[in-house]
Amino acid sequence: MRILFLYLIASLWLFALPASINQIITKSGISKRDISIYIKETGAGGKVVASLNANKTRTPASIIKVLSTYAAVLKLGFNYRWQTKFYTTGTLSQGILRGDLLIKGFGDPTLNGEDLEKIISYIKAEGIRKIKGDIVIDRSYFKVGNRDSSGFDEHPYSAYNAMPDAMMFNERVITVCVEPKKNSVYKKHADGSYKVINRLQRVNKPCRGRYSWPGVKVDKSDVMPKVILKGKISKRCGKRNVCKVLTKPYKSFYYALKDGLKQEGISVAGRLKLRKIPADATELFTYYSDSLEKIISKTAKKSNNLYARHLLLLLGAKVYGAPATLQKGRDAIIKVLSSKGALGTGVLRLDNGSGLSRVAKLNAKLLSTMLDHAYDRYGQRWMNTLSIAGVDGTIKRRFRGTVVRNRAWMKTGTLRRVKNIAGYVKNRAGKRYTVVILVNSTKAKYRGAKLQNEIIKWLVQGAAKPSPKSKTKLIVASKTKKIHKSVKHKTVKQKRVKQKIHTKVAKRKYYYVQVGSFKLKPSKTYTKKISRLGLPYTVKKSGIYKVLIGPYKKESTARKVLRKVKEKLNRSAFITKR
Repeated sequence: MRILFLYLIASLWLFALPASINQIITKSGISKRDISIYIKETGAGGKVVASLNANKTRTPASIIKVLSTYAAVLKLGFNYRWQTKFYTTGTLSQGILRGDLLIKGFGDPTLNGEDLEKIISYIKAEGIRKIKGDIVIDRSYFKVGNRDSSGFDEHPYSAYNAMPDAMMFNERVITVCVEPKKNSVYKKHADGSYKVINRLQRVNKPCRGRYSWPGVKVDKSDVMPKVILKGKISKRCGKRNVCKVLTKPYKSFYYALKDGLKQEGISVAGRLKLRKIPADATELFTYYSDSLEKIISKTAKKSNNLYARHLLLLLGAKVYGAPATLQKGRDAIIKVLSSKGALGTGVLRLDNGSGLSRVAKLNAKLLSTMLDHAYDRYGQRWMNTLSIAGVDGTIKRRFRGTVVRNRAWMKTGTLRRVKNIAGYVKNRAGKRYTVVILVNSTKAKYRGAKLQNEIIKWLVQGAAKPSPKSKTKLIVASKTKKIHKSVKHKTVKQKRVKQKIHTKVAKRKYYYVQVGSFKLKPSKTYTKKISRLGLPYTVKKSGIYKVLIGPYKKESTARKVLRKVKEKLNRSAFITKR
């Protein structure tokens, strides 16, 4: 009994809140029962600096996104790219496709109007000048229903409420451009799936207050939704973009693609059809997204809800097979994280993966375990996917001009009565800490961020001191280092032999720029475009045809070529080593 008592006293001493943090909490006016704090030296086995309600289940808001992004990296790797596949049916002769153009979406959440130019150039490169059939879209990779908006709050048409779809386009957002100076209102992209009704009245007033922005009403009572612009707007105002979640992304994609083809002289006789790709369809080409690394960075830095939803669904399909469902996605994230030892203990409810939920739950210690695992495995590369204090993302302004600038890599989460932050902090001496601060309180909105900022500043300034427990670790580490040193000279010859072998293998590797991959051999029209740029290329066949530019001995040379290829040929091109 006495041993148990001493253990409890020791635990309290080791993990009690430092006096400075206690003072910050008292000053904030937020009750301790509404706060969870878990701060430790970064990495597995790092000393705990501060702990308060670390195992208490909380509403995470958007910080839960890091579970989706990290699970995606573990399962797919930083270089994974989403695919959008293009097929044909019928025959192609003298530029006329007597059949359908078919597209299968695999949930690329980044596909937008800027990608259309490249996609249309690929279609042209296949020699297609006229399509006699329909444009067929297969969105069966996700089984998510037909809702446009999550309806989470009183702003159902705002971008953060957009629902996922396997054939995503422009993040499901339509954009109406208003230029009062020119008395002009128009759609940013050709899209026949909705109407714009302009009832704006231009006035000769200063561009401020109620005259600075158009009044907007969304009417979805008819089959075709309407955006109604109303009220008074100043003639002196510049361009205004009205962005709303309004219609189906596959419809928006169809209209934009058809219009883009028309502008390039390619006519389409048929209409939009929704169905699965038939087994006898011929694959034309695959269009690739940016790397997963870039996509998860935007997911975390900009707290993009739609991207997070798509990551969860993608993992569901990859782990349990298509079609992806919410439940498959939830189970997949837990399975991937737990199988890699990245999941701590306690309640974990993921819901939709974005944090736009009151159902989602976790605790501070569980999240800290995952963050430590990610740091131990990927280090700075992983940290840089999070918002960098005073530099980018959701904490760009929050820490600008403070001692924390460039010293914290964090994910934030905000809902009504929720203000959370989690990630990594580096103090002035270079020591890194894993930090999770969750505030679920009626006072969270105005006081939660300030409390978190003060604690993070305290850490950066080096106020956290190592306990005797950590000093013991240093002594053990020192002795271990001496043992390793004595053994080192015995294995140095073996290491040199291995190094020589690896060096020889590396010398046989060259860098290539992969422009694209195709089921059928690329047409001469396509390869001529590469030749005109003065680039050496080769077409490799290994199940599918891969067009590779190179080889290059140096990666730096390949990266220069990659920039040119992305600009002139394919934004989705990437470097590979062979």
